[in-house]
Amino acid sequence: MTPNLKIFAGRANAALARKVSDYLGIPLGSREITPFPDGELLVRINEDVRGRDVFIIQPTCHPGNDTLMELLVFLDCAKRASAERITAVLPYFGYARQDRKDIGRVPITAKLVANLMTTAGADRVLTMDLHAAQIQGFFDIPTDNLQAEPVLSRYFAGLGVENFVLVSPDVGNTKCARIYADRLGGELAIIGKRRVSGAEVETGRIIGEVRGKTVLMMDDMIATGGTVAKAAELCREEGAEGIYVGATHGVLCGPAIERLRDAPINEVVVTDTIPVGDDKAEALGKLKVLSVSELIGEAIHRIHNDESVSSLFSRASGR
Repeated sequence: MTPNLKIFAGRANAALARKVSDYLGIPLGSREITPFPDGELLVRINEDVRGRDVFIIQPTCHPGNDTLMELLVFLDCAKRASAERITAVLPYFGYARQDRKDIGRVPITAKLVANLMTTAGADRVLTMDLHAAQIQGFFDIPTDNLQAEPVLSRYFAGLGVENFVLVSPDVGNTKCARIYADRLGGELAIIGKRRVSGAEVETGRIIGEVRGKTVLMMDDMIATGGTVAKAAELCREEGAEGIYVGATHGVLCGPAIERLRDAPINEVVVTDTIPVGDDKAEALGKLKVLSVSELIGEAIHRIHNDESVSSLFSRASGR
C-alpha cells in the first residue's frame, strides 16, 4: 500500500472497516462525526487527503436514512478536501429493493440514491450482492458489485454435508441458487412465492425434490425472515432432513428473530456486511456470522492499483 491510499469509516459498521484496514495493513483515517442537537450532522476529516485515493466504508443499513445521509455528507467532505478519487464502499446498499415501478405512482429510489451519491462526490462505487445486479446501471460512475459466494460456499463446503439440495426461496433468486449449486455440486429446487405486502409472503409448492435430503437455502438478504421461515416449513413438510440458510446481508428487522428461531432451521449463516448485534445473535441462538473483510480489502487493493476486480472474483469463486 502507498501513502496515497486513505480509508475512512462511517459509523454504520466500524468493526468491518477495522478488519478491512487490518487486512490492508494501514490504519483507518482520522475523522470526526458530530451530530448537532437538532439532528444535523457534521463530518470532519482530520488529515490531509488532497490528491489522495480515498475509500469511505459505510453500509446504508438501519437506520437507513441516517446512514445514507452520513455517507453523502462524508462524500461531500472528501470532495471539498480535494481528494483525487473518492470510492464509496457500501457493503450493503440500502433502498435496493425499490428498483422499479411495479405499481403506479411509486419512486425508483435505488436510482435516486445512485444519483445522490454521484452528486455528493463519489467517483466510483464498491458494493456487495446488490438485490438486483442491474442496479449497477443506475450509476453513471464505475461500479463493482462483489459477491459473498466464495465466503459462504467455503463455509458450507466445510460442513461436510452430503446429499444436499440448493433451494431458491423464490423464482427471482434462482440464478443465485444455481451459482451455489454449481459451486457445491448439489441439485437445485425452487419454491414459488407471492408477496402479499412488504412483510408478508405466501409460499406455493416446491419444484424439485427435497425429501430425505439436507436443504441449503441461499438468498441475498434476510429482512423480516418471512420468506425463509415459510420456505423452511414447506421443505420440512416435504420431508427435508436438515435445513441450513445462508444470506449475504443479515438485515434481521421486525419479527425476523422470532420467525427464524421458531422455524425448522438448523443454522442461519450471514456475513458482516451489516453489523449483527450480540442481542440478536443470542436471541436467535443458531446464527453464524462470516467476515467479508478480506474480499473487500483485496478489492480496494486492486482498485487502488488499477488491477482487475472481476478476475479476483472469478478465481475466488471457481468460475
